[in-house]
Amino acid sequence: MSRDEKYMQRALDLAALGTSWARPNPIVGCVVVHENKIIGEGWHQRYGGPHAEVNALNSVQDKSLLPHCQVYVTLEPCSHYGKTPPCADFLIQHGVRDVVICNTDPNPLVSGRGIRKLTEAGCKVHIGVLKEEGLELNRRFFTFQIRKRPYLVLKWAESADGFIALPNYQATQISGSLAKQLVHKWRTEEQAILVGTRTALHDNPQLNTRHWPGPAPLRIAIDKHLNIPATHHLLDDSQPTLVYTYQEKQATIQTTFAILSPDEDFLPQMLTDLYQRNVQSVLVEGGTLLLEAFLQANLWDEIRVLKSPKKLGEGVKAPQLPALPFSSRMKVGDDELTVYRNQHQFL
Repeated sequence: MSRDEKYMQRALDLAALGTSWARPNPIVGCVVVHENKIIGEGWHQRYGGPHAEVNALNSVQDKSLLPHCQVYVTLEPCSHYGKTPPCADFLIQHGVRDVVICNTDPNPLVSGRGIRKLTEAGCKVHIGVLKEEGLELNRRFFTFQIRKRPYLVLKWAESADGFIALPNYQATQISGSLAKQLVHKWRTEEQAILVGTRTALHDNPQLNTRHWPGPAPLRIAIDKHLNIPATHHLLDDSQPTLVYTYQEKQATIQTTFAILSPDEDFLPQMLTDLYQRNVQSVLVEGGTLLLEAFLQANLWDEIRVLKSPKKLGEGVKAPQLPALPFSSRMKVGDDELTVYRNQHQFL
């Protein structure tokens, strides 16, 4: 590993600490190096708060060293005013003259402008150090910006004999306690969580993060004909909820009803609306029909399947996976987790 790669890896590790909290912004890390020693570092800790570059430079005790430092940042410094001032300007104002960047920013509000600001101010800029690792870390942000839709994670648990529920969609606990905890961790990492009408009716899920610390996702339910009873958890106003439907209904304090057209394909409409609402990632925890609709439309980025050693004997069949090589496989307690990645990725 080269010197630049070593410090950029540290910046990427810092960026990962902002997962769950920076969204819908990208997760970004920054390291300040003077004479081969880290003298400052930071990451984007929370949406609306200071960006990684600001936190890193502010952590440097002797600011007079900054013109003689290399600053490693995982994403092109922003060039526009948003919740905070432009980071490119902040670096220039502090006399930074050497900036190493992992990835350029595909956001049209930035997209090369931050780099241009730095070079026009006399900064030496080096781009592309650990580029693949940076794309992987910020895959939700890059998918959202490039594909104009949320990053889609399909998840289900199935029995050893390939069922996801008992007959008549009767819910049953398939995975073990450790897998259940992991799923709640995943919920904190995605901006939204989606179920269909049948899952909402039969499972009455809460879709919160009660088994893992972290922010609760936006709950999304597909309820084309408003069949979910007001007494179900999804309509309890306990957290922000979005219901996609064909019928009008008055919003409540934390529940919004989005009307789609029955004359157009449902999933593309919904994903376009989520993009317009700035929802960058969705964990799809629906039943077989909904999951297979995403699969058949090739609208997915990751699939996560938890396979239990238990057998149900009969019930609702799990979704049929396309012929795919898996990207990883591991044990989670008594269950086995297999992850698949869609090859249409921007990587």
